[in-house]
Amino acid sequence: MKVRYSYLSQQFSKCDDLWRRLKVFVKSGDFTLGKPLQIFEKKFANLIGTKYAIGVNSGTDAIKLSLKAIGIKSGDEIITAANTFVATVGAICEIGAVPVFVDCDDTFCMSLKDIEKKITKKTKAIVPVHFTGYMTNMPDLLKLAKKYKLPIVEDACQSILASINKKKAGTWGITGAFSLHPLKNINVWSDGGIVVTNSKSIYEKIKLLRNHGLVGRDHVKICGYNSRLDTLQAVVGNWLIPKAKKIAQQRIANACILDNYFKKIPQIKIPPRIKNYKIVFHLYIIFVQRRDELLDYCIKKGIEAKIHYPIPMYLQNAVKFLGYKKGDFPVTDQHSKSIISFPCDQHLNKAQLFYIYKTVRNFYKKYN
Repeated sequence: MKVRYSYLSQQFSKCDDLWRRLKVFVKSGDFTLGKPLQIFEKKFANLIGTKYAIGVNSGTDAIKLSLKAIGIKSGDEIITAANTFVATVGAICEIGAVPVFVDCDDTFCMSLKDIEKKITKKTKAIVPVHFTGYMTNMPDLLKLAKKYKLPIVEDACQSILASINKKKAGTWGITGAFSLHPLKNINVWSDGGIVVTNSKSIYEKIKLLRNHGLVGRDHVKICGYNSRLDTLQAVVGNWLIPKAKKIAQQRIANACILDNYFKKIPQIKIPPRIKNYKIVFHLYIIFVQRRDELLDYCIKKGIEAKIHYPIPMYLQNAVKFLGYKKGDFPVTDQHSKSIISFPCDQHLNKAQLFYIYKTVRNFYKKYN
């Protein structure tokens, strides 16, 4: 049996209605900041529970434009997670700000215990990363941010519809940044991103920033970027967004099935499943013994398992200038050696989930 990782061939395998919508759209010529985008923004804001949503060209830019909108400047320090994907760090560096890393915990999100030690006079914001579909401990982080009067920009790119105490990812900070990349839970046919906020002033600022700073056609109010979400991608988003809750529910159900299977294997540790946290499992990650051997075995057996990520971001060549060295973030380091990601998407069937378990069980039988 084969268990693929990318589900895109199934996600859009039955989309005749979408093709009809696209044909109508193409005839309209409404390609830039068009009506379908405005509709998608309203639907997305309603889905997340914010007043405003602004479509941009990527999740990376959703973070970058959020930081620009709150006044982050070159040289400002931004506290974020040491185990994040490069996009978080790239967004910070692109505007000349300096990422300051903190370690994670076993939820894969940044640990709050060391944040205060990292706050200096140069610290101007915190970017928690809701990694894998978990969420950072936002109730406690809000208290800390309030104490030091620091704005929060949520990197919620992997956590659409995740929540703590029913309050969704993206609604805790001044903005929430989401990705619509093809492999995200809600995806379009290219790169795409969206910013949510309850602040009208931030909303207006990001609308300017994403479109060259233009007011109308002929007046440039500020110097901005070319960072619009293509209206064509908004047509795809409008087709998919009614399925968002069902997608999240099925991923959660599949993760529960895998959890119950893997609990039977002593060489596996399940991450904490915290009460009142809704985890949406953009990535299904567990801790395992003999990780590299298991990965090779699964791939040979047709299971496209992955590692997110084998080299921590803080050790990448791109950020050598920050001066970190191996061992500065021990939990992140330990994760990079012991985590493995298995397919968990909404299109998997129970036979495939059982095959993942059976394959892993058979691997460890050799060591019992």
